[in-house]
Amino acid sequence: MVFKKMLSALGVGGPSVDTVLTNPNTRPGLTLEGQVNLLGGDAPANIEQVVLGLVTRVEIEGGDTEYAGIMEFHRMVVSGPLQLAPKQQLAIPFQLPVPWETPITDVYGQRLRGMTMGLRTELAVARAVDKSDLDQVNVHPLPVHERILEAFQRLGFRFKHADLERGRIHGVQQTLPFYQEIEFFAAPQYAQTVAEVELTFVTSRDGVDVILECDKRGGFLSAGHDVFGRYRVPHTDADRVDWAQVVDGWLRETTSRYGSLRAQGFGVPHARGRGHGMGGMVAGAALGVAGGMIAGEMIEDAFEGDFGEDFGGFEE
Repeated sequence: MVFKKMLSALGVGGPSVDTVLTNPNTRPGLTLEGQVNLLGGDAPANIEQVVLGLVTRVEIEGGDTEYAGIMEFHRMVVSGPLQLAPKQQLAIPFQLPVPWETPITDVYGQRLRGMTMGLRTELAVARAVDKSDLDQVNVHPLPVHERILEAFQRLGFRFKHADLERGRIHGVQQTLPFYQEIEFFAAPQYAQTVAEVELTFVTSRDGVDVILECDKRGGFLSAGHDVFGRYRVPHTDADRVDWAQVVDGWLRETTSRYGSLRAQGFGVPHARGRGHGMGGMVAGAALGVAGGMIAGEMIEDAFEGDFGEDFGGFEE
């Protein structure tokens, strides 16, 4: 009996958890649906709570170092205290709202290189080792995101990489303590002026703040620098405008007004966290989410694939 209690405390022979998503594909502002399946162990178990959390990998800067951490940025309790009998099976259905600012992980049916996203299930068992489960989640763009990404492709930009940077962007209302950077190699017609462009979406119910960071090339006697532009578009404009023309206008405006942006405190070189981060637009980092961060690459191996530079065809 003492040995069985010790095994139970170590999680051996205890209850197990397995979450099944009805569909792992979603979009910002929608939901993830499914059910949490519990299976009792060898002895009765008191479950304190069952919690779902969206987790992703975020780049963190501290001093002169930079590392990747796993952040839980949204969580929901799907069950409070309950008792689970030996070998008892219990299914708990759920609908988890997906925050509007949730970063995009998949475009045209392909995972963006550098992006990971998972749904973590935590089963807190009284006086025992907690159980967990992790399921891949695919976040597809909303129509306005899709049209802007298509415009970059039509203009000849090539996708390079995507990641999440811990921090907040000056002048933009954020609910999450990180922002996504989708990086492109410059299209040939911009190559004399711009080396790379980083695109950030900060999405809300009403629309999207679009932030462009252009790595502006230096001249023979001048150094290069990053310049920034910020634009607000409503969701209703998704199918109303020529987005290639709009994006081209944004890029030309952004790269031509370095002086005015610098005067407002944007693009100040000493404020940059890394080679070409958000520069002066990053007003500071804040964590402030349940679950915190864990250094390492825990979900990297499970989720990240090797995809080509082009987006390919969209498949839901």
